Amino acid sequence: MTEEHAKFDKPEAFSKALRHFGPNPLLVCHNDADGLSAGAILKTAMTRAGHPPTVRIIGKGENAYSDAFRAEIAGQRIGGLVIADLGVAERLPREDVPTILIDHHVPTGHPRNAVAISGIGDDPVPTSSLLAYRCAKALGEADGLLWLAAIGLIGDLADEAGFPEMAAARQHYGITALRKATSLINAPRRTASGDASAAFALLEKADGPKAVLSGAHDETVALLAAKSEVAAAFDEARKVAPKVLGDVAIVRFSSPCQIHPLVAQAWRGRLKDRIVMAANTGYREGWVHFAARTATDRDILAFLAEVRPTGADEQYGNGHRAASGGALRARDWNEFVERLGFGAELQVPVGAP
Repeated sequence: MTEEHAKFDKPEAFSKALRHFGPNPLLVCHNDADGLSAGAILKTAMTRAGHPPTVRIIGKGENAYSDAFRAEIAGQRIGGLVIADLGVAERLPREDVPTILIDHHVPTGHPRNAVAISGIGDDPVPTSSLLAYRCAKALGEADGLLWLAAIGLIGDLADEAGFPEMAAARQHYGITALRKATSLINAPRRTASGDASAAFALLEKADGPKAVLSGAHDETVALLAAKSEVAAAFDEARKVAPKVLGDVAIVRFSSPCQIHPLVAQAWRGRLKDRIVMAANTGYREGWVHFAARTATDRDILAFLAEVRPTGADEQYGNGHRAASGGALRARDWNEFVERLGFGAELQVPVGAP
């Protein structure tokens, strides 16, 4: 563990930090399987401990550290703020309320006035859902929540990392049911709407992965439809051939669905000696959203920092050393691909998706 990583807190700090919360805390989480599972764990644990939160899921094109989100919660009367699976940044969305950050991505800063629970210094690095489960356990409110941690571990491809919690969940719930449930929970955030509220509601209602899959709850139908929508979009995008220059390959396509991470991951296995970027020009009007993956030992975060375009904001270059990406306005995207050495074939019209 580096000296910088040692500055972050462990899950045991959650219980003490929660004591400083007032009424009506706000819980903010990401809309993927890891973030939703972390959110469901934390909501249950906090409610059991007498601090029931309101939940805000960060969705399509949103960022918890953006000016837009700061403006959204600026006037809200909240007794505390918990942010899960959305990164750790130096500047908090609110400076006037007690704040807890729970995350496993590479931090972009260290906030002065928050408890920042990060697993970045651990080996292996625990997912946000596993950190949330350990927080709930430290609080004494983790009963029945282990399967949710497993959903997040599988969703972030950490289920084979050797965590004892995953081994216990596998034995108790069965790996097949857990994997199928994870796939279903992950689907809505990749749809054109990006609305993962049904997935979160299902995680709250279910008592295990088999209940997620059973169809006993109405939300399962919505999640199955989302999975079909994403599968159709992915099938189209994976037909596009990459443009390759040096050690970088870019696959450009247009889809309202968040399939760029899936496309990048698919090509990562075929272009094992390159950094692969999947660029989606149709996900959000006026922006290019891209996912970067590599099977090499290159540090993608460092690579993206080296070629960072002038107008890039907090949505650029976060995540993991082998899995990152971002969102760039059209003008900044054009500067970005030009810096990489690509020509007009990868440029996009400024002011258009």
